[in-house]
Amino acid sequence: MAKKKVFVSFDWDNDRKYKHLLEAWDENPNFDFVFKDETPGEIDTSDISRIKAGLTLKINDANYTLFIVGKYANAKHKNSNEIGFDNWINFEAHQSIESKNHLAVVKLDKENAVPRELISSGYWHITGFTEKNVINVLDNSSK
Repeated sequence: MAKKKVFVSFDWDNDRKYKHLLEAWDENPNFDFVFKDETPGEIDTSDISRIKAGLTLKINDANYTLFIVGKYANAKHKNSNEIGFDNWINFEAHQSIESKNHLAVVKLDKENAVPRELISSGYWHITGFTEKNVINVLDNSSK
């Protein structure tokens, strides 16, 4: 099976363990989950324009953007004015829409609100972070 090129958007401070779980599923031959991760590692700079450029490059290299939506997906970032959006997740949503990526959302809890930038776009969503749900939402986002 060809691997999907997936950019994963998530709240680094609160939800990165889910990103690490995706990586473990990809490495484990006992799981059906496969993807080519286009997400950058932690970007070691405080230069907002360099971060934006790095994220945009990775988003443009992907065909899918998977949003892991936790409690703080719409929380205001301290540099929101420089980012041009409430936070990095909403920036990544905007860039993913511009890049015409397939948009897939996994809400960690049904009460979590999707990133504001996705509200008027066509995205698939599911609640509950499981291997089956991630595969399902990625598959459905490409239809």
